Amino acid sequence: MPKMKTNRGAAKRFSRTASGGFKCNKSHRRHILTKKGTKRKRQLRAPSSIHSADVAIVKRMLPYS
Repeated sequence: MPKMKTNRGAAKRFSRTASGGFKCNKSHRRHILTKKGTKRKRQLRAPSSIHSADVAIVKRMLPYS
């Protein structure tokens, strides 16, 4: 049986936490930053965890993580 392939797009976006969950960076931080408040931009810096409903999908895309 051949090896399972990792979804390379998902591998660049999600990383595994020590407790077995997944974390990702928040969106809306690339451009048009002048109209966004300082508090909003600061809060977008922190990584967020994947919602429990999406964990199974991410696990399937990252079989070896």
